Amino acid sequence: MPGRRHAIRGAGLLVSVALTVLGLLLVTFLIGRVVPIDPVIAVVGDRVSADTYARVRQELGLDLPLWQQFLRYVGDVLQGDFGTSVLTSRPVLEDILRVFPATLELATAALVVGVLLGIPAGVMAAVHRGRWPDHLIRVIGLIGHSIPIFWLGLMALLVFYARLDWAPGPGRVDVFYEGLVDPVTGVITVDALLAGESDVFWSALHHLVLPAGILGLYSVAYIARMTRSFMLDQLRQEYITTARVKGMSEARVIWRHALGNIAVPLTTVVALSYASLLEGSVLTETVFAWPGLGLYITNSLLSADMNAVLGGTLVVGAVFIGLNLLSDLLYRLLDPRAR
Repeated sequence: MPGRRHAIRGAGLLVSVALTVLGLLLVTFLIGRVVPIDPVIAVVGDRVSADTYARVRQELGLDLPLWQQFLRYVGDVLQGDFGTSVLTSRPVLEDILRVFPATLELATAALVVGVLLGIPAGVMAAVHRGRWPDHLIRVIGLIGHSIPIFWLGLMALLVFYARLDWAPGPGRVDVFYEGLVDPVTGVITVDALLAGESDVFWSALHHLVLPAGILGLYSVAYIARMTRSFMLDQLRQEYITTARVKGMSEARVIWRHALGNIAVPLTTVVALSYASLLEGSVLTETVFAWPGLGLYITNSLLSADMNAVLGGTLVVGAVFIGLNLLSDLLYRLLDPRAR
């Protein structure tokens, strides 16, 4: 019976993922059809003859019924064909593979900031509930969710780069270091270490601090709020009272027992936060001229390059679905009660 139950759950999960991916494909397809941009004109320009326009329209399959266009779109995507970018004249998938490591690097650094600051902040807020540390941490979390990230990024550049000169300017590395390291993983800090270029590594790390800190503030706010909620629930449990009665130190009660018991749901929170950072890095990359997927989508949108926009949107959605699935699997793996 347990094996059969696991099989049923696994099948249900696969069906759920398949339907979610199909819905994502449908949404991106409809976006490409309802935006007021003619894909034919985007490819050939607005000064072509009627015959050329009709021929290209037929080649793109835009003369087919909508349902046939959708089936053709799904078939192309499943084969890894997102079309050709008008902006770069290269396959969209090739462009995405080139720029995505930069987004991955930025989001990972922001997640590290979120975990290292958010979890201790949430614990301290729960322990000091109703007192000034709790109020301060909650205000910081409110600020992290309320202030537009593009404004915060611009202010950070103005203060720390333009006025105080504590941080480097926009970009991923100083200009005179560009092109010195061959891309192996696409993550410039890793590639610089692999190439033995310490100067490039430190330059890339300095450029990473400010955008990762700004983006990480949103992760700090979310992780701290969820950690506080989980901890408050645990601190009311009887086993915490028992541990204190037995004379166990307060630090051990909080950091080992209470925090240890929220590790499973906190893992899910961190995974979802990572997905949000990968999804929400568009404005941060635009402000800091970070050459990742977000900036690629923005530039493509401004150039009416819908193949690139839809391809990037589809990848972001697929990553979000994948990380949600991973968080669900981790939850089941770490918590036997959920199996």
